[in-house]
Amino acid sequence: MTKFHSAKWLLPVFAGLALCVPGLALASGPSMDLVTHPLAITALVIFILAYALVIMEETLHLQKSKPVIVAAGLIWMLVAFTYNSLGDTHTPELVLENNLLEFVELFLFLLAAMTFINTMEERGVFDALRVWLVTRGFTLKQIFWITGLVAFFLSPVADNLTTALLMATVILAVGQENTKFISVACLNIVVAANAGGAFSPFGDITTLMVWQAKLVGFSEFFALFLPSLVNWGVTALILSFVVSNDHPAPIKDKARLHHGAWFVVALFLFTIGLAVMSHNVLHLPPVLGMMTGLGLLKLFGYYLKIREKKQRRLGEKVAQAMGEEFIYEGKPYDIYNNLRRAEWDTLMFFYGVILCVGGLGTFGYLAVGSQMTYLDLGPTVANIIVGFASAIVDNIPVMFAVLEMRPEMDHGQWLLVTLTAGVGGSMLSIGSAAGVAVMGQARGVYTFFSHLRWSWAVLIGYFASIGTHFLVNGDLFTGIPVP
Repeated sequence: MTKFHSAKWLLPVFAGLALCVPGLALASGPSMDLVTHPLAITALVIFILAYALVIMEETLHLQKSKPVIVAAGLIWMLVAFTYNSLGDTHTPELVLENNLLEFVELFLFLLAAMTFINTMEERGVFDALRVWLVTRGFTLKQIFWITGLVAFFLSPVADNLTTALLMATVILAVGQENTKFISVACLNIVVAANAGGAFSPFGDITTLMVWQAKLVGFSEFFALFLPSLVNWGVTALILSFVVSNDHPAPIKDKARLHHGAWFVVALFLFTIGLAVMSHNVLHLPPVLGMMTGLGLLKLFGYYLKIREKKQRRLGEKVAQAMGEEFIYEGKPYDIYNNLRRAEWDTLMFFYGVILCVGGLGTFGYLAVGSQMTYLDLGPTVANIIVGFASAIVDNIPVMFAVLEMRPEMDHGQWLLVTLTAGVGGSMLSIGSAAGVAVMGQARGVYTFFSHLRWSWAVLIGYFASIGTHFLVNGDLFTGIPVP
């Protein structure tokens, strides 16, 4: 880990690590004079130490939400002490309330989406897709391209983390003892899932944040389709040269779709439509549509419970009439099991990051970071740097801080930072939730160093996607800031 020698040096470090939540403009003014205050420097050090623990999650086996939640509490106590000493008891409360409101909207949106994904998994939808892929008799190279293509097009709907985990199970089942194939194919999936998530508001948390901040419209995200495709396609083409055309050992497997599986898929797509309508037509937060869809899913769950009880009673009667023991083979449905299986560590990490970066913004560090990046370097260079920062830490705090800085940029630049924050994390295995999750699934095979070996290929894809964005979306770089 890098050693930090002075508070002055920490400012650009923080600008790189965390480029937060709209509404913190309330903290401008006196906070600009607080960046050198001892308590402000203490808060910055607390955040850096907490994030160091986050980066070392795989080594320490310490869930990433724990250090940032503690850091958030400490930072806001320091904010309150500092402002109170200046006779201002209102600004910290107002800013913190804005932080919490933003978190609640995103939290409920993600909770609803995760519950749908978990329900589809419980109903056997993803298992059916996995079995179909592993039983078709494809060659290793075909599996490499098919899983990458599926990951690219599935992640915009099912999110990049879920997609990467699903496709990794296919690779592990097919590759078996072929560690070379598993390593390269897993890297391909991570790149594809991150790239696919970049052109959809539902593909990644960062795109969701940009959409909810009303900086990029729902349909405007699809302008990133071709740049995202190039990002994955260029990298995959390079990787494909080391994948053989051998046939893996045949696999015989079966999957069972439970009752209502496709209805849940249709309901999820309908819920996405509700979220879009809430945002674009009714001008309400999209979380309203997502929670309405979740309510419909709960009603469908009630129907499944009633149906299960009827089947059980009928089975018991038939078994009694035939003098046999009744064994019910149905799978009981409980939506709260799927709620409990949500990525709670990720959601709580989200809370901690919002409050940490929001507190530092209240001290004025984000204003300094904005000056040092977007004003001094220019938006294009700053947005490219965002991608590298996402690879080193995580795109969530990076994008939060960009949104908090709210630099004056046109649509082309806002799409650029959405692209770079989304695909930049692919340069390192620890740079995205998808990469970290697949490392855990293919433990010892797909590792930080096996990914690092091909980072140069990912880097080529990264710059190719940026070039493609300027080429195909050049008319969006108007120089007129998004209002």
